[in-house]
Amino acid sequence: MNELDALVEGAREAFAQAATPAELENAKALFLGKSGRITDLMKGMAALSVDEKKTRGAAINQTKQAVEAALTARRQALAEAELDLQLKAEALDVTLPGRQRGQGGLHPVSLTLERIEAIFGSMGFEVAEGPEIESDWFNFTALNTPEDHPARSMHDTFYVEGGSAQAPNLLRTHTSPMQIRHAVQHVKRHRAAIDSGAGMPEIRVIAPGRTYRVDSDATHSPMFHQCEGLWIGENVSFKDLKYVFTDFCRTFFESDDLVLRFRPSFFPFTEPSAEIDIQFQSGPLAGRWLEVAGSGQVHPNVVRNMGLDPERYIGFAFGMGPDRLTMLRYGVNDLRLFFDGDIRFLKQFR
Repeated sequence: MNELDALVEGAREAFAQAATPAELENAKALFLGKSGRITDLMKGMAALSVDEKKTRGAAINQTKQAVEAALTARRQALAEAELDLQLKAEALDVTLPGRQRGQGGLHPVSLTLERIEAIFGSMGFEVAEGPEIESDWFNFTALNTPEDHPARSMHDTFYVEGGSAQAPNLLRTHTSPMQIRHAVQHVKRHRAAIDSGAGMPEIRVIAPGRTYRVDSDATHSPMFHQCEGLWIGENVSFKDLKYVFTDFCRTFFESDDLVLRFRPSFFPFTEPSAEIDIQFQSGPLAGRWLEVAGSGQVHPNVVRNMGLDPERYIGFAFGMGPDRLTMLRYGVNDLRLFFDGDIRFLKQFR
């Protein structure tokens, strides 16, 4: 074996012993570096004749190419070995059973809203939905709310861009605007019958949805839910209100011994007005009076704003908080838990 063949063989052995890319680069420097053996051979050609340089140069180039080929082969082998280790470390055992995603469910407040809609639907009430960004007229003026009422203050209401100084837009503070919107459309559909004296079908509607007020504590949230109800006809009385809401509460809480009381109160859009309290006769809340809704006979001015004659048409309205009903139904004492998004809390209601 001549000198050049021995050099190639030595390079192959050195490269084969390199266990890492760093060791391989060190071995490369011994043969192909600035002070490597191939470089030394090239420097030694300076003392040769022209003919000898041609022969020696060709042989050295062949040797260099053989060393570089051995280097490339070892680099590839190390890369494949590293990839093989990585694949083994990240291997998936396809024989294991799959991981299923957790089963979701409706939010407890959504469950309450569905329950409310079903109960009132069985009594012939429609469900109305409308915009959460509302005009001042629908939210306040049409509901007989005076201009100096505290609810119009920025301390109580979220005002938004749009509208004008005289008629600003706002995040609705209750869903009562939908009572007006629904009634106005109902009256338009039956205007001919109303004007002819034949009368119109009764208005029976509930309006559940999100509402907004500047308020936040254990029993209040800046965003909360309300459900307003309206029944307008020619012979709808306060007695009907008491019957309807009593039946609703007993059905909602699945308790026939539930007691209701109506306390005199004041709301701009009803006259007379009453707060509605309930009392459980058994269970952890037995004996306590709990406020659940406001109600009353629709104010004549509100009836007029619907496009109806208050001398002929009369009815009642109520407004309740589904969030509070949810708290009572499930025994939750902090409203904020419903909106924190804690899966540990919410999965209890799946």
